[in-house]
Amino acid sequence: MNREIFCKRINTLKTVLKNDDEGLFITNQKNIGYLCGFFNSEGVMLVTTEKTFLFVDFRYIEAAKKKSSCCEVICFSKLGADLLKILKESSVNKLYFEASNITVARFNSFKSLFNENKIECDSSSILDKVICNLRIIKDGTEIDKIQKAQQITEKAYNEVLNYLKAGVREKEIAARLEFLMKMNGAEDISFDLITITGKKTSLPHGVPSDDIVKAGDFFTFDIGAVFEGYHSDTTRTVAIGYATDEMQEIYSIVLKAQLAALEKIRSGVLCSEVDKTARDIIENAGYGKYFGHSTGHGVGLDIHEAPNVSPKSDFTLEKGMIITDEPGIYLQEKFGVRIEDMVCVTEKGCKNFVSLPKELIIL
Repeated sequence: MNREIFCKRINTLKTVLKNDDEGLFITNQKNIGYLCGFFNSEGVMLVTTEKTFLFVDFRYIEAAKKKSSCCEVICFSKLGADLLKILKESSVNKLYFEASNITVARFNSFKSLFNENKIECDSSSILDKVICNLRIIKDGTEIDKIQKAQQITEKAYNEVLNYLKAGVREKEIAARLEFLMKMNGAEDISFDLITITGKKTSLPHGVPSDDIVKAGDFFTFDIGAVFEGYHSDTTRTVAIGYATDEMQEIYSIVLKAQLAALEKIRSGVLCSEVDKTARDIIENAGYGKYFGHSTGHGVGLDIHEAPNVSPKSDFTLEKGMIITDEPGIYLQEKFGVRIEDMVCVTEKGCKNFVSLPKELIIL
């Protein structure tokens, strides 16, 4: 990625700093990677008005120097002591922490050390909000990576459909999907893949087991791949052998809600309005109490990030946001249906990353 992009991100982050004696302390590894391009370091980042420092231990120093941009890489031996040295050299008297990431124990440990050296520690949400506002809008390079992650996911999905039939185990489908994704370029799966069948499809986050696929079952795929740190997220529900009239009716209601929400998405629209569009259709069909989760969420370096697309969301959609559209109906002890696309918000609508068909497939 272009070095200028990382420098721009760090400079935008520095708007938190109101005085030359203030600094920013980043411990979230996703945020560190977003700001400098180096992920998985188990290190920390210090941003001052003049310089940015990435602290890593011996295991990561060579990789960090090759992959990071716009920061000075420091190999620490004792993190606290090495941090204090730079803080004093930079005349930092106040340090902002990410409140949403650091544990209470770790924050208190740093706070005790820094306060002893007359450095104030701020654990309010100021820094978190600025980072969230940075990450919530994806640039072209991020969008390309998310699209690639989706393409990997779809290739694996289309291939695994050839193996899905009565008699196979849920775990077998999950294992094949993960293998195919990684063989096709994924560095990881986005989350523990959801490949469930029968009555378990009424569980929004059901876990694959040794349960056997049977004729007349729904089968739910909630799947995604990671490419260069960025996630994809897609859900499809298919039927095995045949689908009853009730199954087809529920599927058509969910699809209608999903398509309506998709049409609602554009820059300037409240996320709560997108959620309401899908929810109203399901409620008017008499199944409102069977749709208990939000209509969508943001996707990027994390599988769930801002903005949330829920009834209480106060986010307004903006160009460059990546969100999911995933209404569902879950009938306990019977079956469930969820259909999910991942889209990029545009000024007049959205770009759908997902090319998979949405009409009910009966295998």
